[in-house]
Amino acid sequence: MCRHLGYVGPTTSVGELLTRGTHSLRTQAWAPREMRGGGTINADGFGVAWWRADDAEAAAAQEVTAGRGDISGRGGVPDSAVGGGLVAGRYRNSDPIWTDPAVEEVLPQLRSVGVLASIRSATAGMPVERAACAPFVSGRWAFSHNGVVPEWRRALTAVSSNLDVAATQWGATRLFETARLLEAEAPTDSAALWVLLGELLDSAGPEGFVESPGAALALLATSVLTHAPDARLNLLLGDGEQLWATTVYHALSALVTDDVAILSSEPYDDDPRWQPIPDRCLVTARPGGLSVEPLADVRTAAR
Repeated sequence: MCRHLGYVGPTTSVGELLTRGTHSLRTQAWAPREMRGGGTINADGFGVAWWRADDAEAAAAQEVTAGRGDISGRGGVPDSAVGGGLVAGRYRNSDPIWTDPAVEEVLPQLRSVGVLASIRSATAGMPVERAACAPFVSGRWAFSHNGVVPEWRRALTAVSSNLDVAATQWGATRLFETARLLEAEAPTDSAALWVLLGELLDSAGPEGFVESPGAALALLATSVLTHAPDARLNLLLGDGEQLWATTVYHALSALVTDDVAILSSEPYDDDPRWQPIPDRCLVTARPGGLSVEPLADVRTAAR
């Protein structure tokens, strides 16, 4: 259904991370090992996000287009996510990753302390276009989805309504307007998930509707499963300093040392430090720290 990878650690080459190892993310595009019934190759586009220091000029909306690929400074939702610290940039292309010379000629020149990349295998009936390719970015956030939400329009509309009721009862004022789903970058389940997650991230904090970015990701996954029990929801979120992920059906592995934290659908090399993540878990990773807890045990809502 897709493959994705997240990295935080010392400054590294963005392009090199896409081709790193004997089973790199680029190799996984045509020779994946653990698709688990979600297709055979990932040839419907790819994307990569990286982070840079935020300032008024750098945070301004900017997009450079070349062929079918694009390099973007911002995009997606919500605008209020733009702030201090790091801001995500992005490159996407709807063509297969192995056909794009930018992977070896342009992206290696970019360096960042964080990278989040995805290769796509489009679900039948969903468009193959640049706007449908992850990562989806806004401000400091970058997001990818490996999986599928069956009957996603019905299911995610119901999720939006339920979250709105819960937020209103908690004391918020209509955080989750179903009409916001129409603002998704593309008519896909992944883009619509990003709209919902953006709303949750806007309300995350010690006094917020959800306590943390990880709690937001877990609440989204469990809410979708309520309405679409067969959904496949490997979600990956990063802010340039930390990574959060869920595992629902598809594989995920972690490599965390004192210096780096990497989450990947499949290990890109034979390093014995890779750890497989169990199903139905929330993962939080940063250099020197890895937390894995069952989704059912995650405290998602404010008291």
